[in-house]
Amino acid sequence: MLGRLYCISDYMKDSTILKYVKNIASSSEEREVENWIMSSKENMKEFNRLKAMHIASSFEATTNTTNVDKAYTKYDKSISRHLNRRKRVFSVVLKCAAVITILLGVKLIYTKVLNTPDIERLNIEGAITLELDNGDIKIISEDGTIEVVDVKGNIIGKQQGTKLRYQSTSVSEKLVYNTLTVPYGKRFNIVLSDGTEVMLNSGTSIKYPEQFIKGKNRNVFLMGEAFFKVAKDKNHPFIVQSGDLDIRVLGTQFNVSSYPEDVITNTVLVEGEVSVYDNKIAYEPTEAVLLAPGQMVSWDKESRGIEVEEADISLYTAWTKGKIIFRHMPFKNILKKLERHYNVTITNTNTSLANELFTASFDIETIEEVFMSFDKNHNIDYTINDNQIIIN
Repeated sequence: MLGRLYCISDYMKDSTILKYVKNIASSSEEREVENWIMSSKENMKEFNRLKAMHIASSFEATTNTTNVDKAYTKYDKSISRHLNRRKRVFSVVLKCAAVITILLGVKLIYTKVLNTPDIERLNIEGAITLELDNGDIKIISEDGTIEVVDVKGNIIGKQQGTKLRYQSTSVSEKLVYNTLTVPYGKRFNIVLSDGTEVMLNSGTSIKYPEQFIKGKNRNVFLMGEAFFKVAKDKNHPFIVQSGDLDIRVLGTQFNVSSYPEDVITNTVLVEGEVSVYDNKIAYEPTEAVLLAPGQMVSWDKESRGIEVEEADISLYTAWTKGKIIFRHMPFKNILKKLERHYNVTITNTNTSLANELFTASFDIETIEEVFMSFDKNHNIDYTINDNQIIIN
């Protein structure tokens, strides 16, 4: 997996990026490039930001070719006022990213974004978005309706309130991926073409095929937290890849929490069976960790260690009902969950609180009421200014 913002030269020596853009890359090469984008929220935001900035400043919809040097010069001027004396090395990284942006801009042009007003384009980061295989971006409103069509113009998915439902169509010969991204402060549901239901928590992205292919595993890629109800299909294992961890099932219900900033990935099994294993090693049923209902497996991203223990399912699935529950949880971890749930930024200057353990439960309370509760019970000094919270 790619763990940093790679310069294009890291790939161009074997033409991986170019092959990816031309849609002729192998499955492993596609996975390598796409895993970098999906490996962290920062990578995804940086990729989207740079691409959007370039398109807004230099892309002409009527142009079919792009001069890289000329486009970069224009691109560099358009962002220079925002960089404020950044180091030269970061400028090199931006140039590499700009080249990727230019190459992908021709093929993966954000047509929907270009057709929206500037103010809506600026607010795309705070919206639920659906990125199609060709790079088009659809903004999803919880009370709106959108349709997803395939390359032939057939409707393959429709939004129904807070749920996007795909339908199974004719047999596909090639995997075509969509990526659904849910920002902080929101949740959304999706039904995949095989009938698998996925509930996405705040700050989560999932990449999945529009249609699964007969004879191949049902692979999806997750960053964040989701609850899965997997449709049974003994001939086509369903595999959730989250970083270096794979969760393999045939048909079951389970919750996965794997935010990029968290050291631990937790998988809690509600029903059925799941196998958990390091995807850097070839899958062997006898080597994978098998979970029983009511158990949780914790994967340490740094040590690559796995631990299994009994778990209170209601504690880890409370978010699916709009609740947030903390049970003997360090204050620093609580703050991160509150940031995701309420879409706020919290700065804690009282470092003595960081590792103190708290137990609490909230559902319909506002963020102001949450902090009033903390202050009442634990005498915490804080200030709230819009979506900025400072703990003194």
